Amino acid sequence: MTQQTPSKAAYRRIATEEAFAPREMIDIYRRMTADKVIDDPGFNSMWSFYLSGSSARGRFIIDGLTDMEHQRIAHMDAAGIDMQVLSLTSPGVQIMDRAEAVSFAGQSNDWLADAISRHPTRLAGLAAVAPQDPQAAAREIQRGVTELGLKGVIINSHTHGEYLSDPKFWDIFEAAQALDVPIYLHPMTPPKNMIEPLLECGLDGAIFGFGMETGMHALRIITAGVFDRFPKLQMILGHMGEALPFWMFRLDYMHAATVRSERYDSMRPLQRKPSDYLKQNFHITNSGMAWEPAVKFTQEQIGVDRVMYAMDYPYQYDPAEVIALDAMDISDEAKKKFFETNATRLFKLD
Repeated sequence: MTQQTPSKAAYRRIATEEAFAPREMIDIYRRMTADKVIDDPGFNSMWSFYLSGSSARGRFIIDGLTDMEHQRIAHMDAAGIDMQVLSLTSPGVQIMDRAEAVSFAGQSNDWLADAISRHPTRLAGLAAVAPQDPQAAAREIQRGVTELGLKGVIINSHTHGEYLSDPKFWDIFEAAQALDVPIYLHPMTPPKNMIEPLLECGLDGAIFGFGMETGMHALRIITAGVFDRFPKLQMILGHMGEALPFWMFRLDYMHAATVRSERYDSMRPLQRKPSDYLKQNFHITNSGMAWEPAVKFTQEQIGVDRVMYAMDYPYQYDPAEVIALDAMDISDEAKKKFFETNATRLFKLD
């Protein structure tokens, strides 16, 4: 069957959750999984599969992650994608020990900036950081944005089972707010103390486990009062907001009830409702969710200025999804915001 290429549109199609990985990081993952360096069942399971070379999907993903030139640009052209906003693939450096993570985050950002310099009209990128050392992460955000020209920060959810809701990580939020750049909170495999019931039935990955764990992480950040402390901070959630837009009514109701109950020391009053933070401090991409009803619902509830297009390359690559989204029954203005202008504004793209 001949693959159909999307037609030229009246807007640029900017894909905002697209992954890459230097070959050196793939080699690190290969060593870590072969030697079982860390006791992380999700990481070991997922990356052992991708790196085994035994499946066409695994080979496609590794090739797609590491190619920043011919294959990536050719796939973009075939799918009608004008620009990709690139992030170091999950789990990035967050699976490494502290010293290696800090060192490789800088190397990865340099590598990314060099690739962008070769394709400045087609590629942009987010800075990888090592939450293992929050102060070093804050410095790398500063360097990545002001010296390398990167457009935000990628955090691949938890770091060895720890979450950004812990104030020890808040130097990262402070740096992002000061520089007026967004933090993309991207999934990774759930930590050891969460993953087993998911792993045993194949629900640990993108089918469910990723979104469940990352949605929880975002809620931890909200309920910890991060946005009361950093009111101008902007974050991004993929996969249609990891389902949180569809839970807003219940989140507001049960948060208020739980605060009143005084059951948990960790659940304290906030200045606003949880849904208010989702509408004012988060942007949502549809990565992996090329589904018109979900896009339209999220535009209606979160705001048409806060919902952006993403493909999730190379993990999900299907030009037919672009054609379907081009055909959504929404206004021309809303469609241009979805595909182009929301991203150009948030990431300050030229």
